[in-house]
Amino acid sequence: MTYCVGLYLEDGLVLASDSRTNAGVDYVTTYSKMHIFTPTPDRIFVILSAGNLATTQEVINHVNRDLQNPEIGTNLSSVNYLFEAAEYVGRISLEVQQAHSGALSGSGISGETTLLLGGQIAGQEHGLMLIYPQGNYIAASRETPYLQIGESKYGKPALDRIVHHKLSLDQGAQLCLVSLDGTARSNITVGPPFEVAIYPKDSFQLSCHCRFEGSNPYLLSLREAWNNGIRQAFLNLPPLPWSGGAQQQTQQQAQQQTPTPTVDWPPPR
Repeated sequence: MTYCVGLYLEDGLVLASDSRTNAGVDYVTTYSKMHIFTPTPDRIFVILSAGNLATTQEVINHVNRDLQNPEIGTNLSSVNYLFEAAEYVGRISLEVQQAHSGALSGSGISGETTLLLGGQIAGQEHGLMLIYPQGNYIAASRETPYLQIGESKYGKPALDRIVHHKLSLDQGAQLCLVSLDGTARSNITVGPPFEVAIYPKDSFQLSCHCRFEGSNPYLLSLREAWNNGIRQAFLNLPPLPWSGGAQQQTQQQAQQQTPTPTVDWPPPR
């Protein structure tokens, strides 16, 4: 399994993925789940993948083949809208899955793959879309500015509490790394190296494509800072109503709220 997350922000996109692939607990290896396409100067696409690795690699191979042979038909250099790119990639994904569905179902193996597609075409707004195994898709929005695929549940709480559309790109990258690291802590099928891509809107190029190994000093410091912050937040929680600390706190608050009596001086005669 894997975990990938994308943020749709006012200033652009942040996309992040882990690199762990496993076939059982005794076979764990590393493959990049991030695929970057810049077929022409006026467009950029980043595809993240979760699911069957063989299916994903075949889908990416077909996308590359179509770019090298434009006479075949639709490809990433010929679409005019991001949703057309999502329809195109979703159609390839569905065709690949259907081609192997018989053999895979007989062996009890799922051939499904789920994809995140982020990018921009000149003249259009940047965008982020989740492409389901069935080939259809949904788009991120200002109200729902993040999308996840793979082992999403462990990295979701941090996103729900912090993410918003006006988050800066650097803050978005930090949040994605926190979400990835938290998922890896709770799920053995997710792990570094982590990849992060930052796309400033209207630039048609990535400002950052970074890879963080498990021993990366920044990743270690980020993890420590986040863990310490959570522990401190826990220690600062208000005491329970039935605890002595709560009663003492209530008394202190009552004393602070009780007005101090005033005394006339000198006393009246």
